Amino acid sequence: MIRILIADDQSLIRDGLQTIIDLQEDMEVVGVAENGQQACELTAELKPDLVLMDIKMPGMNGIECTRWIKEQVPETIVLILTTFADEQYI
Repeated sequence: MIRILIADDQSLIRDGLQTIIDLQEDMEVVGVAENGQQACELTAELKPDLVLMDIKMPGMNGIECTRWIKEQVPETIVLILTTFADEQYI
């Protein structure tokens, strides 16, 4: 079973991703975060296999949070999601 944490500041995105993942037999959402700080805290606590990370969130953004996760919980994979075409984010 792949244990997934969703981190996105938009509830519609979080809910949509969770619905899609919940339909998969080999995946489960173990946590949902609204911002980077919450994502870091939940990752440290839950140790998910994968974090689906929004790149731009209030407070700690997805890039800063990804750096923290890779330092503190290196076994967790982070997949950054974005709709931005700005090269700075990519």
